[in-house]
Amino acid sequence: MPDTTHPNPGNLGNLPPETHSFVGRRAELARLRAALDPDVGRARLVSVVGVGGVGKTRLALRAAAQVRDAYPDGVWLTELSPLHTAGLVGLAVMETLRLADQSTRPVIDVITEWADGKRLLLVLDSCEHLLADCAKLAAALLARLPDLRILLTSRERLALPGEDVLHLEPLPVDGRTGDLAEVGDAVALFAERAAAAGHPVDEAGRATAAAVCRRLDGIPLALELAAARLADLTLDQLHTRLGERFPSPLDLLASDTGEGPPRHQTLRTAIGWSHELCAPLERLLWARLSVFTGGFCAETAQQVCAGGPLAPERIAGLLDRLVAQSIVLPDPLISARYRMLDTVREYGTDWLYALGEERAVRRRHREHYARLAHQGCAEWNTGRQVAWCERVLSEHADFRAAVESALAEPDRGAAVEMAGHVGFLWRHCGYLREAQHCLDQALAGDPPPGHGRTLALWSRGAVAILQGDQEAAANWAVRCADAAREQGSPVAQVAAVYLRGGQLALTGRQAEAIDVLAAAPRLTVQDDAFGAAQLQVRLALSLAHILRGAYEPGREVADEVRTASRKQGECWAGAYADYLIAEADLGRGDIPAAILGARTSIAGHALLHNTAGAAMSLDLLATAVVATGDAHRAARLLGIGTRLWELTGRAQLDSPDLIATRRTCELRVRAHLGDATYETGYRAGLAMSYDEGIAYATSRPDAQ
Repeated sequence: MPDTTHPNPGNLGNLPPETHSFVGRRAELARLRAALDPDVGRARLVSVVGVGGVGKTRLALRAAAQVRDAYPDGVWLTELSPLHTAGLVGLAVMETLRLADQSTRPVIDVITEWADGKRLLLVLDSCEHLLADCAKLAAALLARLPDLRILLTSRERLALPGEDVLHLEPLPVDGRTGDLAEVGDAVALFAERAAAAGHPVDEAGRATAAAVCRRLDGIPLALELAAARLADLTLDQLHTRLGERFPSPLDLLASDTGEGPPRHQTLRTAIGWSHELCAPLERLLWARLSVFTGGFCAETAQQVCAGGPLAPERIAGLLDRLVAQSIVLPDPLISARYRMLDTVREYGTDWLYALGEERAVRRRHREHYARLAHQGCAEWNTGRQVAWCERVLSEHADFRAAVESALAEPDRGAAVEMAGHVGFLWRHCGYLREAQHCLDQALAGDPPPGHGRTLALWSRGAVAILQGDQEAAANWAVRCADAAREQGSPVAQVAAVYLRGGQLALTGRQAEAIDVLAAAPRLTVQDDAFGAAQLQVRLALSLAHILRGAYEPGREVADEVRTASRKQGECWAGAYADYLIAEADLGRGDIPAAILGARTSIAGHALLHNTAGAAMSLDLLATAVVATGDAHRAARLLGIGTRLWELTGRAQLDSPDLIATRRTCELRVRAHLGDATYETGYRAGLAMSYDEGIAYATSRPDAQ
């Protein structure tokens, strides 16, 4: 049974909701649940292995959900199918754990530092194309973290010592007793999906349904695709059509056609049969949709996939047809978005290659995301900012794929420009390490001058500042300033001042920072990325004043930023301005104003998923609240703050000033409550989920 002495009351983690009923797999589920139970299972690495479409992911997620209470620090799913480049598995895990780490430390060190002492389950889904990277990461994590367990799904095992492997077989077609009247799990799944599609299987059709399931070897994905076809065919017609074998394009092109594992051939046959039953334009859209690494909406599909016989106005209707046939699936988390299962996408990719369209469609995909990133930067410093942040988060996998594609092309100018735009957006939406990775690749060598290079240099320097790599930040600041002068853009030159001034402020040279930042020309604030940088110049100046204890000038500058932020309609800089104003109010002794400002800042940071900004404001709020005498609430706020700092990877951004302030607050709360009462309140806050903690912090005490 799960360990309930350390429950997971907030359901920490990121497991998606189930969108379909779960049929069969009782024995496999019991076996996997026992293996994952910390009190029963001995292996800390459990692998579910089987052919594509056999249901590995569904089984793993069902088992993980059932043992969630045994993992007080959460069950975390990392989907690896969107990754195409080696070396990114660790970054994907960091994103899963919401570790917006600001440093340049090795990824393995960041993960182990955060997870040390925690009991959590990490689920790595679809590892087969990154086996070496997954094996390396799993071995390192398990060696360092004795309370960690890893569950993975793959077509192959990792072959690590101590790995517990569950070989998942297809669903049985017949019942366990051999009685023909007893329905096996395969037939039960097929019948349930057929009924959901409005075509129930009656008693007379059970034998035919069983024959269909045998023809498809009981592979769940093949069964679901076949059931979806009952909207167009009778059960008997379905059975007849399955007697034919429709090859995949790889079968047609390869010299060893027909060889390979029988069940791979069965699944390929089932998908090929479903493909043949699609209308020609449906097949073409299926192939073109395979370029999307993550999800997509109808508008994006139209932008990327239209052309030739696929008229733009036909895309939405054809997409609906593919959804009706279970080729394309609705996204379970985001409305009006769609996705494809890995195996179905792979089949579409094969056909795209066979059609000779792969390069052209991937170019359209790359150009679409380049335009999207350019538009996001052009509108970042406006009221569209929150919407763009959500768009960047939902489109992250395809932005990554598009940048990788651009970097592989010979046109360095286009690659640098795209990396600059995407790097800027990633920097402001929490993807610092990926921003660093793509910008370093784009800026290697001698990229051509222009707006794209200047923005890429600025974004790279801004990433270094937030990572605490101040030596690198100083270098990027010089390069960005030179590029801005060469470009001849006054606004770009002002933006470059942020890198130099911010670097000085964060290394303790406040007087120098104030001189540099205050000397920047005050130009009309733009709506784009450099407009956002203009506001950040003023934020850095406010911070430099406040760190020196000069609260009045610091508050005055922060208030200017808040006014400009409201005028622009943006909230990224505005949330930091609220934080700095609250810091100044606290320094001046205006406790009620500091509390209100800290709450406002937390709400603003939460809108943009800025965990580090919210954590900074929570520390400030706790300090202000204990000053009112409410030490019980302050203890909870400190616990919530710790949870958020754990999600960022570096407590208090490793700032000595912030660390000292936090420590002083904690000592004061302990002095008020005593150690035992403090620990009770602190742990109550620590146990809250992210959303619960934000809600608690931003609400008034009398509202709770």
